[in-house]
Amino acid sequence: MLSHIQAKLLIVDDLPENLLALEALIKGNDRAVYQASSADQALSLLLEHEFALAILDVQMPGMNGFELAELMRGTEKTKHIPIVFVSAAAREMNYAFKGYESGAVDFLHKPLDTHAVKSKVTVFVELYRQRKALDQQLQALERGRQEQQLLLEQLQVARGELEHAVRMRDDFMSIVSHELRTPLNGLILETQLRKLHLARDNADAFALDKMRAMVERDERQINSLIRLIEDMLDVSRIRTGKLSIRPSPFDLAQLVSGLVENFAAQAAAAGSSIELTVNDAVEGVWDEFRIEQVIANLLTNALRYGARRPVHVRVAAEDGMACVEVRDEGIGISPENQQRIFQQFERVSSKFSVAGLGLGLYISEQIVQAHGGSIVVQSAEGEGATFSVRLPLVCDVQGNAPENESDRQQATSA
Repeated sequence: MLSHIQAKLLIVDDLPENLLALEALIKGNDRAVYQASSADQALSLLLEHEFALAILDVQMPGMNGFELAELMRGTEKTKHIPIVFVSAAAREMNYAFKGYESGAVDFLHKPLDTHAVKSKVTVFVELYRQRKALDQQLQALERGRQEQQLLLEQLQVARGELEHAVRMRDDFMSIVSHELRTPLNGLILETQLRKLHLARDNADAFALDKMRAMVERDERQINSLIRLIEDMLDVSRIRTGKLSIRPSPFDLAQLVSGLVENFAAQAAAAGSSIELTVNDAVEGVWDEFRIEQVIANLLTNALRYGARRPVHVRVAAEDGMACVEVRDEGIGISPENQQRIFQQFERVSSKFSVAGLGLGLYISEQIVQAHGGSIVVQSAEGEGATFSVRLPLVCDVQGNAPENESDRQQATSA
């Protein structure tokens, strides 16, 4: 532990022969000796190096040893260095007493006792090396403590992420089981009712008008199941980087107009209407299927949360970007909810029972971002919400891998 630690010793004397003699006396493999022939030269070395011991001659021209010691004691870097004074003055001059007052740890008289000098210097060198070794051990312990603290923090973060993932899984399973059960229960009840009619030979229950109603109910339930499954598949594609973006030229205004027309019946069923504002064609290069998916989701949400008031849709080209705004006059979204509605399995809390997995806005944002665009919401509680989609006129695809062609065909047919 101590073998690699070298102590530095400073000897200060105005006589070169004294410096050479003292260096020859105290030198060793575990130490390096630095010489200074004046107090000024000594101060330069003291500020540059860390010394284990300073041996100062008392009687020097200019600044003497006592004055140099006073300066050392007043400087943060040097105030803890042990000082040993050396003097050829007679003992009766009380230099030793003054030296101890200056902060010296020892006082040596010339001619020097060779054995005493060597022993005392060795003691200070060993003390220095042991102190440095202890400092290194403490630093290593502190580094270990910091590494353990960092590891603990990382483990706590990982634990929090794991707990969040478990909660998301539980929430997801709960939502999926509830949402899948609703259309399945409808189909099961319809099936049981028809079996009951068949068992009673009730042919009137299968009249043409009643059959049409049955088929429409079945179709609604099946479409609900398909939408739920497609949302789950899209989330899987996004996570694995397989949500394909296949750009082709088309008119965004025409696409939105067709969607609004298709949503007319749904809007009427919700006691609402959709008002469309389009001034000119908005030609661009995007994935038509995916952009339709985004706008359809925004229209569905606007009707769902629109409180039976009109929904306003605007399509325009602004500042080199295509813009689609979908605005409702419904319950609105609080600031805290605006921060989370684009996350997975999140839905706006309201007094209404709302169907769905809470994936629509998450998927929509991923699709828009994959086009190099953005989707934002402006809203206040009780004042409706406006969702704005902005797309570059030429799709800036963000590097998603293509999904399986059969997946795209199944999604399109759904």
